[in-house]
Amino acid sequence: MWASSSSSCSVKMNNPQNQNPTATPKPILLQPPNGLAIQPSRRRRMLTVSILSSTSILLLLSPSSISNTWAETEELRRYTDINEGFTLLLPKSWIKVEKAGATLLFQDPVQGSNNVGVVVTPVRLTTLADFGDPQFVANKLIQAEKRKESTKDVQLVSFKERQKGDIQVYEFEYILDSTRGGLKTIFSAAFVASKKLYLLNIAHSQQPPLSNTKRKMLERVVHSFDVPSSTNH
Repeated sequence: MWASSSSSCSVKMNNPQNQNPTATPKPILLQPPNGLAIQPSRRRRMLTVSILSSTSILLLLSPSSISNTWAETEELRRYTDINEGFTLLLPKSWIKVEKAGATLLFQDPVQGSNNVGVVVTPVRLTTLADFGDPQFVANKLIQAEKRKESTKDVQLVSFKERQKGDIQVYEFEYILDSTRGGLKTIFSAAFVASKKLYLLNIAHSQQPPLSNTKRKMLERVVHSFDVPSSTNH
């Protein structure tokens, strides 16, 4: 267990041991029909499928029109989506790309396989804790990656949990080696707020290897993913 450098939130970290994949959950509806109650185990499957589906969308789809504001830091600038209700830091030099579907997608202009994306999905959820801890979700992410035909190898690096106000955020990091893009470091973060599931996904090539400076910058992006201060209560 460890605490983040930020005084506004605490972070818990577990180092995973060998994870054995199980069958990938079958896709199911995010919302129950006719207002029926959802059992806890089914809720966990629904959340996992939502996160896995959104992760894939980030690499295939593009942002819709949204209202936003910017604020600059040193090598990063803050992006706030007023309509969807989220905020994060982004590398200053990365550019917004136009592909239909994701809420937000930015990529490195030099190496397009490096990108940051956000997907926002309406759900009938209150908090991620209702569906399992960070390790549960991390295991499902790794299992799903291992079952892809394009995956050569995948290794979970870490899973974390941080709390800021009443917003609970899960963070993940894993290394993915695939026939589509080669070796990459993947950073992800997810939280639920205002009946919406928010998912951040960062993909960065390991060719050349990720430098300590770049790693710290991307970790700042992950830790910055949150609801705007005015709505975080």
